[in-house]
Formats: sequence, structure tokens, C-alpha cells
Amino acid sequence: MFGVTGWKNAGKTTLVEQLVAEFVRRGWTVNTIKHAHHGVDVDQPGRDSFRHRAAGATEVAVVGGHRYAIMREQEEPTLAEVLARLAPADLILIEGFKREPHPKIEVRSGDDEAGAPPMAPQDPSIVAIAADQPPADQRLPWFRRDDITGIADFIAGQRQR
Repeated sequence: MFGVTGWKNAGKTTLVEQLVAEFVRRGWTVNTIKHAHHGVDVDQPGRDSFRHRAAGATEVAVVGGHRYAIMREQEEPTLAEVLARLAPADLILIEGFKREPHPKIEVRSGDDEAGAPPMAPQDPSIVAIAADQPPADQRLPWFRRDDITGIADFIAGQRQR
């Protein structure tokens, strides 16, 4: 399990997408978890499954030929609860969940939230930085945001610990 964290517009989703492709290319199975700070609805008004939920169903499963989704009405689950529901995989990449203590790489860009301070000095679970420029504080390993192979090698090395 390895996290990707950073402020809004830092490039977290792009990095996760590229890391998934790299690890799949290496033959790994990869699951992802994306935390959203807003309401999430994968359903569409008017669809049968939406109507089931609107009628009061607590959990609705939509099953198709190659994929299924389960929507559950409840308060936001913990990361541990979500992890418990995932199938086994070689790697789980987690985007967000800033306050959870799993190992993470902090993504930084010039487009981060204006004036947002680096997260790493306050978060001991951040074990590396991905940024366009070397960070002023050189205590953690640094990777360019586009060094997908280097970042993937680093994550793979963390798994060995």
C-alpha cells in the first residue's frame, strides 16, 4: 500500500494513472483508492439503480458483463474499511487520505493551491517528494514528477521493507 498526496492541482491523479500503467506493464496487479472531499455519485438520475437507492435501498449492486459497482449509503468509511473490501493485489495506490499514516509520496507543482506549504515537514509518513524542482529541504528522496520509472522503482523498493 502506498499513497500519493499533495494539494489541489499538484498532479496526483496524473501520477497515479502513470504509476498504475507502469506497474501493470511490470506484471503487477494494482488496485486504487481515490478520496474525494465532496459527495460522490457514480449513479445517474433516472437509471434503475438510482431509482432503487432513491426508494431507500442501503446498498445497490450494478452488475455488467465485465465490471460491477456497489453503492452504499452510509457515513464516509475509514480507509481500513475500504481496504477490507478490496480484492488482493500486489499494490494498492491511494490518492488522498492525507491524514492516514501509510507511506506516501508528496506531489508538488507550481500550480498547487496558492501559498500552500509543503506537507512533508508535518507528516512523517511522507517518504519522498515528486516535484518539478528539487525541494529546498533535501532530507527526503526527490523525483521529477515525470520520472515514473524512478518513482515506481522507489515504491517497489519500499514494498521490500
